[in-house]
Amino acid sequence: MPSSEPRTPSATGGVQSLERAFVLLERMADAGGEVGLSELATASGLPLPTIHRLMRTLVATGYVRQQPNRRYALGPRLIRLGESSARLLGTWARPHLTRLVDETGETANMALLDGDEVVYVAQVPSRHSVRMFTEVGRRVLPHTTGVGKALLAQAPDDEVRAILGRTGMPAATEKTITSPDVFVDALARVRDSGFAVDDNEQEIGVRCLAVPVPDSPTAAAISISGPAGRVTEEATERIVPLLKQVAAELAATLADTTPA
Repeated sequence: MPSSEPRTPSATGGVQSLERAFVLLERMADAGGEVGLSELATASGLPLPTIHRLMRTLVATGYVRQQPNRRYALGPRLIRLGESSARLLGTWARPHLTRLVDETGETANMALLDGDEVVYVAQVPSRHSVRMFTEVGRRVLPHTTGVGKALLAQAPDDEVRAILGRTGMPAATEKTITSPDVFVDALARVRDSGFAVDDNEQEIGVRCLAVPVPDSPTAAAISISGPAGRVTEEATERIVPLLKQVAAELAATLADTTPA
């Protein structure tokens, strides 16, 4: 039987049902990967019959699965798409990260927010014999890292508190922020200054400076990390403007990869 979902052009020139399906997937990701129909209706603003039709199609294709409790969860077929996309992001980011290493001497990273975790998708290591190394694909909790702060600073405070409530904010070091109130205050300072600092919070002896990638198609941040003895307050004043410039250039690169 033909689908009852209209294949009408949207305001952006696309197919409306396809755009709506992606809206639902994004709202599911925002909610932590599992939602009910009524939650999707509230988050998306779409009528329940439309959501139900679209979810049936997404379940049939494996991009969504229905749980025994009747709630919907992101499906396993999205893993392959996400992994391929992350690899491409790393490829596009690498020349920009290389510039950071050339001009700062420290290890440069790119990270995304995936659910409640930060995942590193690209890295160019420092050429110093003493340097920081984070395996690409590594996942960490956002409250312990500079990139995590830069990423969460882009989200509303209530969403940040919900994430922190789910992760529990365990301490990685004695410097890790473990209070939601203190962390939310720290994010306000990140928004004011435009950059985030991990000061011995993930690993003692290591400082990290991070900035968000503006207007990225998915929340992204770049950073440099190195020994605290090299990434000093004086170095911060020199490095942060460069980080912001490189983040803007990376944003332009990502925009160029998006079809008109």
